[in-house]
Amino acid sequence: MSHFQTLVTTNDNCIACHHCISVCPSLLANRVVKRDDDTQVIEINPDYCVGCGSCIDACNHDARSYEDDTQELLQDLRRGDNISLLIAPAFFANYPNDAGRILGGLKNLGIKRLVSVGFGADITTWAYIKYITENNFMGGISQPCPAIVDYIEKYLPQLLPKLMPVHSPTLCAAVYLKKYEHCTDKLAFLSPCLAKSKEFKAPETNGLVSYNVTYDHLVKYMRDNHLYGNDVQDEIEDGMGAIYPMPGGLKENVYWFLGEDVLVKQIEGEKHAYQYLRSYAKRVASGKELPVLVDALNCSRGCLYGTATEPDIATGDDTFFALQKIRKEKIDNDKDAETGRSMTPAQRLAALNEQFKDLRLEDFIRKYSDKSSYVQEPEPSEKEYDEIFNTMMKTEEADRHIDCGACGYNSCRSMARAIYNNANIKENCIWYNEKKSIAISKYVNNDFLKLNTSIENLSNNNRSTALDTEEITKNISAINEFCVNFAHSFNSIMKLLDQLEKDNKNITAISGRTTLLALNASIEAARAGDAGRGFNVVAQNIKELSSSSDKAAKSSLSNKEQITEAVLSMNEQAQKLESLISEANSKIETLAARTEENSVVTDMVNQLCESMQKSLSEIAK
Repeated sequence: MSHFQTLVTTNDNCIACHHCISVCPSLLANRVVKRDDDTQVIEINPDYCVGCGSCIDACNHDARSYEDDTQELLQDLRRGDNISLLIAPAFFANYPNDAGRILGGLKNLGIKRLVSVGFGADITTWAYIKYITENNFMGGISQPCPAIVDYIEKYLPQLLPKLMPVHSPTLCAAVYLKKYEHCTDKLAFLSPCLAKSKEFKAPETNGLVSYNVTYDHLVKYMRDNHLYGNDVQDEIEDGMGAIYPMPGGLKENVYWFLGEDVLVKQIEGEKHAYQYLRSYAKRVASGKELPVLVDALNCSRGCLYGTATEPDIATGDDTFFALQKIRKEKIDNDKDAETGRSMTPAQRLAALNEQFKDLRLEDFIRKYSDKSSYVQEPEPSEKEYDEIFNTMMKTEEADRHIDCGACGYNSCRSMARAIYNNANIKENCIWYNEKKSIAISKYVNNDFLKLNTSIENLSNNNRSTALDTEEITKNISAINEFCVNFAHSFNSIMKLLDQLEKDNKNITAISGRTTLLALNASIEAARAGDAGRGFNVVAQNIKELSSSSDKAAKSSLSNKEQITEAVLSMNEQAQKLESLISEANSKIETLAARTEENSVVTDMVNQLCESMQKSLSEIAK
């Protein structure tokens, strides 16, 4: 659960390009989260985010946006709440031609009073100088920028004693209205800064300002709904505080009233400002000489081009020229002794103190909180670093200092620390992925070599099988031919047996006639008496021949039937053998065809493996 307000959000456009990580001053403000479809998105951890807005500017995919109080303000105005508006001085430079009509439209919506925060900036300058001179306070860090304040409270609490204990121009204006003009309205701030919400919700500001209403959101609403009104102006005249929004604006104010003999350090920019503060903390701790003041702003071109200004305006120079014009008017206004160029810094300061002589410094004092306990960034031990680097395949010391920045972090150790704190994963290290790809390609390459060998063996076996199948087919064809010839032989035998049967029938007929002839001979021999006794012997021999022929014919017929039965049985078995051989031959032909197909497929797979192996070898180079 987050302890602080969510200002910056991530939408579905995020493709986890890590650009936001590279510009963020916090190591863990951006965390990698896996979606259900296994893609990644980089979300904001509000506890670590300081609202610097750098990720919004850097994102090329419109995946980051911010929240403000514009809709809440409009809703409360429709409800009839009494609300007055504090206006950032940069507004008049951002909209030099339309500022009056936009403010007129807001008056039509129900806004009661319009007060320029430039006046609050004049109070801030007065309070800064008064506090510095009365307390001999050296090395203070300006605090108009809420992102800078939040960063120090979270990441550099050792610098809290150096944060100027004076409210920002916005809060100084709010304190003045509430305490000195007894304004009971709720206050809204027309703001170029998304991080102002942090300041207004901090317990140290006592809820003095209720709404952070940004240029970007409000002006778009006014423009889209045609809500511009008559040209109106703010109600309290400001002085040099009007130039606070430009880079070095506070610095120029200090020089204006104290002279340029004092040293004011000017820093701005999402990257440079936070790097400087880290080094400044070391300087303070070492006891080295410090400047009178550090004028620190998050935005590189000041509040003129703040994090909540419209992108089209923020990319041009018209705003800068408009503010330069305002600055010139303030400096060259010799009619006002407070700001006249002809006066010395001491005279200007005396005039400033006279202007605010009725104000009490303690009314504008600000306190801060140490928030570092909410943003713990545990540092891995060297053993833990070693374990993380080993899982990233960074086994050599040189591999652990490649610091390519592709992951978004400025060093490999920062990436390892983010992994340790569950803000990122090793798979987002481009070097790790490259090493992993090389390792995988080597393993896969070895596997492909084995696969190639197996495929080659399979191909050889296929070819051997095809040759053996072809030989078997030839042998079966020979057997089949033998069966056909065998069947022809059976047919010839059957014809011979049929002929034998016919011959046996003829022999039987002849035997019958011979027997009859023998009988007649016997009768005639008997009649002849002794004269026919020799003939009787012949007749008896004929009879015996006839009887032997008849027995032989009958025996041959019986044998023929047995032979026929055996031949028919053999023929039946031969037909079955022919049928089985025909079926086997068909299957072998199918097997041969499939073997040929397998051989073709094997060749194709082999070519594919060779191609993939070549590609992997290229990757591994």
